[in-house]
Amino acid sequence: MSNELLWILFALVNFVLITLSYKLFGKTGLFAWIALGTILANIQVTKTIDFNFFGVHLVATLGNIMYGTLFLVTDALGEKYGIKDAKKAVYIGFFSLLATVIIMKFSIWFVPNIDDFSHDSIAIIFNMLPRIALGSLSAYIVSQLFDVYMFQKIKSKLPGDKHLWIRNNGSTLISQLIDTSIFVPIVFLGEYPNNIVVDIFITTYLIKVIVAFMDTPFIYLMKKIKPLQE
Repeated sequence: MSNELLWILFALVNFVLITLSYKLFGKTGLFAWIALGTILANIQVTKTIDFNFFGVHLVATLGNIMYGTLFLVTDALGEKYGIKDAKKAVYIGFFSLLATVIIMKFSIWFVPNIDDFSHDSIAIIFNMLPRIALGSLSAYIVSQLFDVYMFQKIKSKLPGDKHLWIRNNGSTLISQLIDTSIFVPIVFLGEYPNNIVVDIFITTYLIKVIVAFMDTPFIYLMKKIKPLQE
């Protein structure tokens, strides 16, 4: 299966799992996804993949889909429960990533057993994570809080259900541009050649735009869902 087809399938799997988490656990499930997604996105971003977009070869980072789902979750929380819970989710994600960085740095410092086979792999990922976390934490807190604010601002002007797609996509597209502009330079400048960094910037934002449009049917679905528990 090509990366492009796998990418579409992967995005749909993420959206279905978010919807299922909400159905089973209500807003607690969405808070849990924020914690899970923030951590996994910052691990996945250490992997780069080749991506063909209408015949143009680009380099992308894997974590973009998972990271893009976080905006769906905060928008869903803002739509159904209000700005207070949406902001709470942002702070949960921020703390989850910060705690992960601290805990995994301690884990790496332990001297492994002579027969250990996982230490080097863990060290490769999580020694890079602090730089990723610096970029991610900075980009995340700024862009997510802006997204929460912008979603509510658009909602105050266009409150009807038929305008939900405008609230969702409008706030996310601007917020994701802010996020990408902060994250990519901090994490990738100096690590990759400048032309690769430009590719990563373009594909990162492009993928986030596609994810934003793909998640629209799911935010409508989540608005209609009555969770099994709250």
